[in-house]
Amino acid sequence: MDLLELRGQLDEIDEKIVKLYESRMDICRQVAEYKIANGKKVFDRQREAEKLACVKSLTHNDFNRHGVEELFEQIMSMSRKLQYKLLAEHGSLGRLPFIGVDQLDINKARVVFQGAEGAYSQAAMMQYFGNSVNSFHVETFREAMSAIDEGSADFAVLPIENSTAGIVTEIYDLLQEYENYIVGEQIIKIEHCLLGVPGAKISDIKTVYSHPQSLMQSARYLQDYDWQQISMQNNAFAARKVAEDGDISQAAIAGEQAAQIYGLEVLKRGVNRSDSNSTRFIIVTNQKIFRKDAGKISICFEVPHESGSLYHMLSHFIYNNLNMTKIESRPIEDRNWEYRFFIDFEGNLSDSAVKNALRGLRDEARNMKILGNY
Repeated sequence: MDLLELRGQLDEIDEKIVKLYESRMDICRQVAEYKIANGKKVFDRQREAEKLACVKSLTHNDFNRHGVEELFEQIMSMSRKLQYKLLAEHGSLGRLPFIGVDQLDINKARVVFQGAEGAYSQAAMMQYFGNSVNSFHVETFREAMSAIDEGSADFAVLPIENSTAGIVTEIYDLLQEYENYIVGEQIIKIEHCLLGVPGAKISDIKTVYSHPQSLMQSARYLQDYDWQQISMQNNAFAARKVAEDGDISQAAIAGEQAAQIYGLEVLKRGVNRSDSNSTRFIIVTNQKIFRKDAGKISICFEVPHESGSLYHMLSHFIYNNLNMTKIESRPIEDRNWEYRFFIDFEGNLSDSAVKNALRGLRDEARNMKILGNY
């Protein structure tokens, strides 16, 4: 047979496959209606494992066995997605435990940020809440999360990502640990300055203090000098130390606002040498709320330590036509080589497509948590 004849036979087989697929999905629809009527779960892991074992046993070689397994995993995945869609149409998806609000109640709110006066977190807070915000600061990110968890603050402002240095890993871990939720974000441009005590010159400097990420972002500038680099918890802490020590051989890398607060001189502006360097800060609270006009959702989940498990989780975004904008992974404590995934995607918790995707993820992933809609 020539190629055209072979392709013709494939077309006939494909037509049959499509008809059989539609017949199967019609039966799946009836299965979904039965489950809705009887309150049964969509995802039955044991049933699917048995089904895969059965169809694999019908094949005649290892290559086909693997292919049939992959094929039926996809077919059963589409069946589940159809069933979630029908659940939504019947109003059986259940309500998500988040309340939509028109506006965040930021009037008279008490806000906490990590660092000291002059920190970039303070600048982000003032841009979001206004200059007259009632605020206080703490030394660590954990203390900030604890403050809103315990109710001593209504909101916390925390850095989660820098356009140059990447994510702040500790924030991701704390979001999973605490029952606090993201309700907003603020992006500010970062311009690091080299700050010294009044009268100091660059030639006097021997030691420079700053946050590790700020030192890294300024690496190209610092490589021209043989200065000792010492990490601090926060840029503002570094500026405060230099001011308190009053030593002309010490300098801090921090924002210009810190220089104004602590009476330091700007020895060099823009030491990070990046016009596009920005940091994204999240606004966090202990309430399960979201603005009705919110357009981004953050979640985290774990997956079974099996081949293809992440792929199947991500398929819920594809099927529901949701645009995933970010994915990060963090190792799970005390479980070697297993990871928790953090995902940002576009949408609102009131959208039916979002509800469908989250229902599927909740059933099929491990420990899925909605981190916020903002």
